[in-house]
Amino acid sequence: MALSTLSPPFTTHSSSSLLPKLHHPSAAAPFPASNHTTSLSTSPTPPVLLKWRANVSFFTGFLNNNKTKNPEPIKQELLEAIEPLDRGAEATPEDQQFIDQIARKLEAANPTKEPLKSDLLNGKWELIYTTSQSILQTNRPKLLRSRRNFQAINADILRAQNMESAPFFNQVTADLTPLNPKKVAVKFDYFKIGGLIPVKAPETAVGELEITYLDQELSYGRVSRGDKGNLFVLKMIDPSYRIPSK
Repeated sequence: MALSTLSPPFTTHSSSSLLPKLHHPSAAAPFPASNHTTSLSTSPTPPVLLKWRANVSFFTGFLNNNKTKNPEPIKQELLEAIEPLDRGAEATPEDQQFIDQIARKLEAANPTKEPLKSDLLNGKWELIYTTSQSILQTNRPKLLRSRRNFQAINADILRAQNMESAPFFNQVTADLTPLNPKKVAVKFDYFKIGGLIPVKAPETAVGELEITYLDQELSYGRVSRGDKGNLFVLKMIDPSYRIPSK
């Protein structure tokens, strides 16, 4: 049971048309050829210079390949892809596959390498996309599905809370046990029916959650994956929120 349990491909435009056309060396030169040649134009490049140039090319290429990717364009692409999908309820398998591909690009540019040690994780998040059908409640008529879903995490006290909006307002709280700097084991303790009636969770109500992307943008900022393979995209709505004590 993943922590968030409570209750694609599109084609991209080729960039090749944006690149300048390359001319073959035999193509006409912009200036007429001279009838006189110099020793500089005919002498071969010394082997040492060739080797130095090769090393410089490798070195600069290595640096360029290891630059931190800018996540902003990827985030925008992800937001645009999920916007018309009703948090994932309207997503086709192709949509899900496409969104997963974008999410993986974003995860590769994650600026927060140890999310469980970051204050950015603490607060109340709103779920804006998921592949979890139990959260989306797609087996119910639309009028009986929760309108919004939230998840709060207080990593400093290792507690989590999931909340539904109307029509049922159900809640569940859980204890967290870190497995590594990005992943926690989850042990649910209490459900609250209608947000009021407490019911002790069964011993089997357990799961895992991995924080795969976290940044400082309060309007958007977290990607997580559950132990059932589900993807969750969330935005921060209240960094001051504290989970009620047991």
